[in-house]
Order: sequence, then C-alpha cells, then structure tokens
Amino acid sequence: MAPGLFEKINTLISANLHGIVDRALENNSVQVMDEYIRQVERNLEALEDSAATVGGTVKTLKRKYEEFAAAAEKLDRDIDTLIIKGKNDLAAAAQAELNTKQQLSQEYYEQWQSQEEQYQKMLDMRLKLESRLTTIKQEREHLRSLIELAEAKKVTLKTVKSLDALSSVGDEQISSLSEQIRARIDREDAKLDMATDRLSEQVEEAVRGSEVERQLEERRKRLLGAQGGGQQSSEG
Repeated sequence: MAPGLFEKINTLISANLHGIVDRALENNSVQVMDEYIRQVERNLEALEDSAATVGGTVKTLKRKYEEFAAAAEKLDRDIDTLIIKGKNDLAAAAQAELNTKQQLSQEYYEQWQSQEEQYQKMLDMRLKLESRLTTIKQEREHLRSLIELAEAKKVTLKTVKSLDALSSVGDEQISSLSEQIRARIDREDAKLDMATDRLSEQVEEAVRGSEVERQLEERRKRLLGAQGGGQQSSEG
C-alpha cells in the first residue's frame, strides 16, 4: 500500500469526532460531516483495491514457497537414495540443486510472511475505517435532526414574538393560542436537550473506543519492543 494512502487512512481513523460535530453545529450544516464521509468512502475504496492486490500476492508467494519446499523435500530424499546406490556424482549435483531450492524456498517464505503481515494490517485498517464510516453516518442523521429542530424552534420563536404584541390587546383566544405555542416551544426545547445529550453520549462513546484502541496499540508496541530487546540480548 502506498505510504500516502496509509497516512490518509490513519488520519481519517484518528479524526476527532468531537471537532467534526462541533464545526457542523457552528455552521448549522452537515456539510463538514458529508465531506468527511466522502473522504472515508474514497479512501476505503482505494484501500480495498490495494488489499485485494496484496492478498493476491500473498497467495502467490505462499504457493511458490510450498512448491519449492515440497521439491526440496523430495530432492533431499532422492539424494539419500543416490548415496546408498553409490551414485556420488549424481548425489553431488542433486545436493547443489537442493541448496538452490532451499534458498529460494526460504526467500519465498520470508516474502510471504512480510506480505501476509502487511495484508492483515490492511484488513484491520479497513475494519476500523468501516466502523468509523458507520459511526459518522449515524451521527450525521442525529445532527440533521438537531438542525431541523433548531430551525423549527426559530420559526416558532418568531411567531411567538408577533403574538406577544397581540396578547396585550387582551383577547383571551389569542392569549390561549400564545400559550399553546409557548408549550410547543417547551416541548421542542425538551426534544432538543434530549437529542443533544444523546448525540454527546454517542460521540463520547465513539471517541472513547478510539482512545482504547490507541492505548492497546501502544501497549502492543511496548510489549513487542520488550520481547525484541530480550531476544537480541539472548542472541548476544
């Protein structure tokens, strides 16, 4: 996978949902969330293409390794047979060929393992990016509902201001209507508060999940680093 794509995907995965939601609220628009969604979808498609390519390479390298390993194993048995039969010249030639096959087998094995590790990382990144995409799409719908509620509240408030002037005339019917509208505003406020609390909780939960993943990843790196240091010391 290209380093540029790797960096873009890491940036998208580690994006601060709080910041995205805050900007959307400030602008009273979901456009900033739509842009994030478009970027995720674009890079997710590129990641899947790259993962498919690397996955194919992994299968090819594994097959090559297994072919050379099997050929080397057979050749090793044949050399024993040639030696027993006293065909030393043929055994020497077979031994030279065995050395070549074993070297190639080892090279294919190392390449296979390296590509397999890269492939698993890409699959893990795809899973995280898909999860991020699902989360932001859900939050977009919640935020869109919040904005609609806020717009409805603005319209209602404008109506109330005009009714306040009329209510001073003393018409009971108009006063009653004014109270009804005020009651609707109270309900809209309650809905807005509940929706806002729910959105904050969901965003906080998503962010906490990302923080936990980051902490676990740091722990893995530290443990793997400690193991690597221990192995180097023992080899020394």
